[in-house]
Amino acid sequence: MTIVIFGGNGDLAHRKLLPALYNLHVDGLLPPRLAIVGVGRKEMTDDAYRDFAKEGIGKFSRRPLDEQAWGAFSKMLFFVNASIDGESGLAPLGAKLDTIEHEGGMKSDRIYYLAVPPTLFAPTVRQLARSRFVARETAADADAPFARIIIEKPIGRDLDSARAINDAIAEVFDERQIYRIDHYLGKETVQNILVMRFANSIFEPLFNQKYVDHVQITVAEEEGVGTRAGYYEQAGALRDMIQNHLLQLLAMVTLEPPHALDADVIRDEKLEVLQSLRPIAGDDVDANVVRASYAAGFITGKPVVGYRQEQGVDPNSRVETFVALRIFIDNWRWAGVPFFLRTGKRLPKRASEISVQLKEVPPILFNARPDARLDPNVLSIRIQPDEGFSFGISSKLPGPDVRPYPVKMDFHYGSTFGATTPEAYERLLLDVMHGDATLFMRRDAVEAAWRWVMPILDHWSRQNAALPTYPAGDWGPAEADRLIEAGGRRWRPL
Repeated sequence: MTIVIFGGNGDLAHRKLLPALYNLHVDGLLPPRLAIVGVGRKEMTDDAYRDFAKEGIGKFSRRPLDEQAWGAFSKMLFFVNASIDGESGLAPLGAKLDTIEHEGGMKSDRIYYLAVPPTLFAPTVRQLARSRFVARETAADADAPFARIIIEKPIGRDLDSARAINDAIAEVFDERQIYRIDHYLGKETVQNILVMRFANSIFEPLFNQKYVDHVQITVAEEEGVGTRAGYYEQAGALRDMIQNHLLQLLAMVTLEPPHALDADVIRDEKLEVLQSLRPIAGDDVDANVVRASYAAGFITGKPVVGYRQEQGVDPNSRVETFVALRIFIDNWRWAGVPFFLRTGKRLPKRASEISVQLKEVPPILFNARPDARLDPNVLSIRIQPDEGFSFGISSKLPGPDVRPYPVKMDFHYGSTFGATTPEAYERLLLDVMHGDATLFMRRDAVEAAWRWVMPILDHWSRQNAALPTYPAGDWGPAEADRLIEAGGRRWRPL
């Protein structure tokens, strides 16, 4: 197998892809004959690329670099200076692949990873086709070498651009050859949602409108825009996080029980959720969506500037760095249950959590006192940084009086399973090698998510008022608190 990484000397390859492949090698999960070929415009020798990879692995790998393991892994690494411009821009890549395959004695399966900006997705794919690097898969080609392509989010910045990218890729690759990656779906706790719901008889009967009061999904980022101002000014939190990450988490936690674990069966159920989202358009946007940008404040006691003062950001920018939404899923299972989603930069801590709050017990017996109501039962699924989940229940406080007291049944991946949890990219890259598309987004789901988001973006585009702000280090603007408190609920502390 050969993995070709376009943008192979970029930040994503340095921080995520090469460390992930190294860890798969250490775990003995890579094919016995594998070549990893970085492609970029920069002149770089194979040895220089290996030094680049070693630095990234030493800095970002989940386990320390082992010299013996590195010695074997480094022999898999190659680099090619090539371009997607011109008729023969990929000729150097073709020559390198021919050499690698000749030494291996056979044609290899190929995975093309587009670790490049979205504007280069279509040109890169067209150049692959022009250079005859790709053949479409058919059922009759089961034993022939395969070609697969991985593309990173964001897939477009609106519905039209997403369709254009999907159309361009579909001209060259069949849908089953395309892997649209969302690294959140590779996290262990996200994958565990299906096991938790459908391998435990206690939970699945509770996941419906009869027992669930509401659900909160929070993805909080401590860092600011950093060096991504150019991208973020064109995106904002709704495009960057809600349209893909949070809607995918929502779909995972609310989908109907699939009849099998086949990729398309699960993806069909996730699509049903996205298609069941109640539209938010016009004045409903103002009533159900809050946006804001961070102002100057303090993170871990250190002063930081506001978003509009960040380098590369327009001083008059109206781009949101925080979004909170109230969402409803109009199907039989979830009718009337509000889902509160929020994400933002420069929040107090880095944390991602899904909280399923069950309805309160009746106001009798132990819950009869209005001034001492029992805490409702909450199932919290922690995605990062402390992966695991907990379930809050009421228990009797020791002593002569019968006094309920909230306690937690808590599960931590680290303390239970000991070893470090594999990074999301490790699982996702391995799935592509195996041809398992369960955790990857299908074209129809990508476009369904954009179709639901577009009325919100369109409404915002017609507004000129200044965005609310929140101090860096706070949990967002007061408007987000009012959004959830209007129904007598509160954001859960993380």
